[in-house]
Amino acid sequence: MKIYVLDSSMLIQAHRFYYPLDIAKSFWNKLKQFANDGKIVSIDKVKNEIYNGNDSLKDWCVTNLSADFFKDTTTVMATYSQISTWAISQSQHYLPNALNEFLNADEADAFIIAYALADADNRIVVTQEISQPARKNKIKIPEVCEAFNLNCVNTISLFRQLGETF
Repeated sequence: MKIYVLDSSMLIQAHRFYYPLDIAKSFWNKLKQFANDGKIVSIDKVKNEIYNGNDSLKDWCVTNLSADFFKDTTTVMATYSQISTWAISQSQHYLPNALNEFLNADEADAFIIAYALADADNRIVVTQEISQPARKNKIKIPEVCEAFNLNCVNTISLFRQLGETF
């Protein structure tokens, strides 16, 4: 079974802009169902980003997601190392601040990719980030996924691939 690995942008943007908790209840019910069915997961660093917000999204996660939804990233250090090596090899393109942000151990992006890459045949990254290969001041998740031939989709594609509506 394919497992979709959610980036914080997917959850945060859904909450703040597209599918507010009080209006799009069916969207959030579907996410809860996907999580309970093991179709979606995320990582500990995404949890940290969401829980730092201390808002209704955090409350929803605490109430609706099981304790094992946010996976431990200490198990994917080998693939994180591959991603770090790739990022450093791109130093001719990206500005130093972009590399520093991407490689910051507290940031989720590289670890989301590392977690998915650790089982690339069965894991798909879900992000709202849009590919911008010419951009030099930010390493975007879709560019890294492309470099590693890793599947990367947005929220709507997640629902389409699962054959679900809300």
